[in-house]
Amino acid sequence: MNVSGERLDSEWVRSWCEQTSAVLGALMSSFLKNHGFPPGENAVVLATDESHEATDALVDLTPIASDLTTLYWVISEVSLPDIEQGCFIHSPSMVAKHFREYGSVPLDDESPGIVFASDGGGHLFAVGGSGRVWRSATASWFDEFEVAAVSIQEFLEQMSRQAADQS
Repeated sequence: MNVSGERLDSEWVRSWCEQTSAVLGALMSSFLKNHGFPPGENAVVLATDESHEATDALVDLTPIASDLTTLYWVISEVSLPDIEQGCFIHSPSMVAKHFREYGSVPLDDESPGIVFASDGGGHLFAVGGSGRVWRSATASWFDEFEVAAVSIQEFLEQMSRQAADQS
């Protein structure tokens, strides 16, 4: 759910993709000049038929928050190694692979969470049944998680602000 308690809207996610890609384009065009080294592969990758199949398989594997399903119907993955300390939304096939290997993660006061993202420092981000996004306290699947955003929408908005602040 987003901040107002409504479900994530796929049109909002599409708009986020366009805006974030535009900010990334501007940022990457001056990255070498500003930082003295070339940028990594910074991209918002839109969903494909293959990623839709992986999303369906993920839904069959585990009960995931509906907002995560909505996200994956628009986005396959996001790779932002040069934004802050890096932020990565994993592909649905990677989320399924990790779920098979590690299972869900315990979250304080709600149903177990599904890890769907990480940062460049190895911290993990999981979404719980409430739709809140949680961040691991350390770079571990088995440590405590704390609330990072009230929704996937807020999590995406935070990513956009970080990119915009760097441009």
